[in-house]
Amino acid sequence: MTRIIAGSAGGTRLEVPGQGTRPTSDRVRESLFGALASMDAIADARVLDLYAGSGALGLEALSRGARSTVLVERGRGAAAVIRRNAAAVSRALGGDAAGRTTVQESSVHAYLVRATGLFDLVFSDPPYDLTDAEMNADLVALAPLLSPDAVVVIERAKRSTPPDLAAAGLALIRERVYGDTALWWAEPGAS
Repeated sequence: MTRIIAGSAGGTRLEVPGQGTRPTSDRVRESLFGALASMDAIADARVLDLYAGSGALGLEALSRGARSTVLVERGRGAAAVIRRNAAAVSRALGGDAAGRTTVQESSVHAYLVRATGLFDLVFSDPPYDLTDAEMNADLVALAPLLSPDAVVVIERAKRSTPPDLAAAGLALIRERVYGDTALWWAEPGAS
């Protein structure tokens, strides 16, 4: 079972799509959000959750005070699960999240090349079978959508090649490994 860990919707149970996703464990989410809170990166943030799966990362941010969240997922079944999870979180927040949550049923790259606006906090948790070139192309497409103080968190398997942050104009600010999961935190500004 996956759940919202903390914030106003803490404890809300989330559905997990049957196949094609790998939810971020509660332990990793707890550490990730603790680090983001210490960076003051969540409150009032415009959040983008790429390869959203169940939507747990974007919805966790909403529970913890993010202004809005856009959840991007290509799989039709997973997108339906995200919509149900977003409705559950909205109910837990007293209906407050309904207008602040958007689910985009699209490939990540297609969404990024047509998106407008700026995002302050981005989660990118691509499937293991996504090639390094595809992941890096997504980061390059993401770069123009980032606010100047944005934080981007990329999650991959520990054995994966690290993302090419410099190609997207991003600078590494933190890196952590939790078991088989590696996280890279980045911000705009690589020279």
